Amino acid sequence: MSLFFETTSAPSATTFAQKLLRAEAVRLQPQEPFTWASGWRSPIYCDNRRLLSFPDIRTYVKHGLCYLAAKHFSEADVVAGVATGAIAMGALVADALEKPFVYVRPKPKDHGMGNQIEGRLPEGTRVLVVEDLISTGGSSLKAVAALRREGAQIEGMVASFTYGFPVAEAAFKDAGVELRTLSDYHHVLQVAVSQGYITAEQEKVLSRWRENPAEWLP
Repeated sequence: MSLFFETTSAPSATTFAQKLLRAEAVRLQPQEPFTWASGWRSPIYCDNRRLLSFPDIRTYVKHGLCYLAAKHFSEADVVAGVATGAIAMGALVADALEKPFVYVRPKPKDHGMGNQIEGRLPEGTRVLVVEDLISTGGSSLKAVAALRREGAQIEGMVASFTYGFPVAEAAFKDAGVELRTLSDYHHVLQVAVSQGYITAEQEKVLSRWRENPAEWLP
């Protein structure tokens, strides 16, 4: 994995936040909040799959994730993408690093071979997990658990974006999984204010939401 570590500049959390906003991958709507699958009401929604439609941003993410992989998880033998959001980017990272690729479904298929992990994964394989974003960490760590049940050793996880919730940080610590990301909620808010994407008053609303998202009301 040394190739990208030696030839690619370290990713910038501010630069990537700018790219997220340019691609409208991050939507900030303090006055018209979104509803997440968890039931949380949220003034922000992040859809990193939009980045795949922008070749320059897609390349930046690929190189950034490769850099993190090379610097922090250079012993990994296989790259695993978390379905569905991280399948494409995980495959791009695996291709760039010339590593085998697998992906992990949320649950086993209910037909055919009943696979949850698609691809070849010999027991004892050292795995780098690629995720698109981290919210509570629940779905990401379920993928880790599925890989471990198949005998994989988890080297760590790289992701494009994290909300930085304490509940997620605690969950990753308890699971013994090191997480590295390209950017985070704090940097997105900083850039959004500096570029006039949101007002200072809206920033306060967004900051309050992050303190207690489960009980936040607009």
